Amino acid sequence: MRLPHERFDYSPIAGRKPWKLPKGARVAVWTIVNVEEWDIEKPMARQYLTAPQGVVTIPDIPNWAWHDYGMRVGFWRMLEALTKRKLRATASINAGVCTSYRPVAQAMLDAGWEFMGHGVKQGAMHIQPDQRQTIRDSIRLLKEFTGKKPKGWMGPGLTETFETLDLLAEEGIEYVTDWVNDDQPYEIRTTAGPLVSVPYTLELNDIPVMVIQHQVADEWVRRCKDQFDRLYAEGARNPRVMAIAVHPYNSGVPHRIKYFEAVYDYMRKKKGVWLTTGEEIYEWYKIQKW
Repeated sequence: MRLPHERFDYSPIAGRKPWKLPKGARVAVWTIVNVEEWDIEKPMARQYLTAPQGVVTIPDIPNWAWHDYGMRVGFWRMLEALTKRKLRATASINAGVCTSYRPVAQAMLDAGWEFMGHGVKQGAMHIQPDQRQTIRDSIRLLKEFTGKKPKGWMGPGLTETFETLDLLAEEGIEYVTDWVNDDQPYEIRTTAGPLVSVPYTLELNDIPVMVIQHQVADEWVRRCKDQFDRLYAEGARNPRVMAIAVHPYNSGVPHRIKYFEAVYDYMRKKKGVWLTTGEEIYEWYKIQKW
């Protein structure tokens, strides 16, 4: 078991040497679209509608169907919105999507999105009977579908055990996004050499904001704009990374899609903004650091 202080050093951002982004950008913004497969024979990954009397129900029809709506309809709205703006996303993808929802996976591949490992089906790493095999299966399935081994990994629900980082590095993963504790990339020590943490987000994640906190969609837009404005200002001295995390069954619904679009229309008006993917941020950091 290795604790956080054994994995990485405390580093106050105020004392860091500035790094540079391409073309002198102040902020790198990457979009993570979480594309998932839920197993209807197990408790759902999350609930929008709680069961009567608080009983865990299997099958949980309304919540499974909520997720399935995202794959049948919501995803396609989000894809259209990003494609119209000539933006590529990073797909945090359960590898099972490549077969269970193949048209979705193919559309992302055709659009040039990055595929980032996210398990095989949605479920915490803690309940996997064999973590290493889950990681291997995810990597294998994504490589078979895309022709390329994924470099990044996000634990389903951002879950890790104390051993997960070592297993990921041993299986060839190069960057992770579970550690939401910085506005810049940093190195994590493992038994197989360093991983890089690329900044992710809870605060701008549409599930905590809209499903857990029950905020309306325009509050999420306000947060995104406020965070962007501050990081953009700070980035004049030392560039920052901003992540936007969304789910097709949430941000892709008819009454929310215009808010998703509004965030990008706002950021694209500014100069010095690098709209990119997690892999490209990682590669740029690696070139400068190593």
